[in-house]
Amino acid sequence: MNDLLYQLKEQRLEKGNGFEAADREAAVRALKAILALLYPGFFTAEGRREKENLAYLEETLPGIIRAAFAMSSQADDNAEEIAQDYLLSLPSLLAALEKDVQAIYEGDPAAVSREEVVLCYPGFYAIAIFRIAHGFAKRGVPFLPRIMTEYAHAKTGIDIHPGATIGEYFCIDHGTGIVIGETAVLGDHVKLYQGVTIGAKSFEKDENGNPVKGGRRHPTIGNHVVIYANATILGGDTVIGDGAVIGSNAWITRSVEGGRIVRETEH
Repeated sequence: MNDLLYQLKEQRLEKGNGFEAADREAAVRALKAILALLYPGFFTAEGRREKENLAYLEETLPGIIRAAFAMSSQADDNAEEIAQDYLLSLPSLLAALEKDVQAIYEGDPAAVSREEVVLCYPGFYAIAIFRIAHGFAKRGVPFLPRIMTEYAHAKTGIDIHPGATIGEYFCIDHGTGIVIGETAVLGDHVKLYQGVTIGAKSFEKDENGNPVKGGRRHPTIGNHVVIYANATILGGDTVIGDGAVIGSNAWITRSVEGGRIVRETEH
């Protein structure tokens, strides 16, 4: 059995002070506490009351952030400041989410109330977790944002990279199978239906045949754009102009002028 342990140690990726399973669970607990702090009565976190959730985050968030930096081999002495700054940003985060609630409520005739959107809609759940995670990504915190959005991905089937830029009044209807890449930029009042991919074309490779990391790989979506079910939009130089409508099953690899309706299967 000692030989087995040696073989495993020789083959695996290992970090001495990084994220292990318990730390990943701690990140998800922090996510749930943030959701419960933003929308008490709609989300819960281990039975804590609102003030208790704030105290829990003040106590645990610096350590979670510090562990994330340790996993990336970056020493960070500002975990306390990052955590405090993040918590102070929660009112503006809530204001952004309220606009998303309004967009979904107004965009779906089946939505009977704003309360139903918050409580029941997987699209809103995925958006809320994205916006929570994006706040950490903007502050340069590694791993933690992706753990959060992958948790949402597992729960909803909606995959939004925390590095994406998404404007106000974002509406996801149904949502299953949506993919939004890291460098995608979405404007205000964008509406997506299920199965939409806002992704990258084939990756450029270096002299060793490895994919080149970084760079702009994903499309820009303008304001007041509607993208219907199973449409695919690819490429960092692809721009969908304001007010455009992309029909179901469309395959888009070139820019689309504002106000245009695209029905064909390839553009």
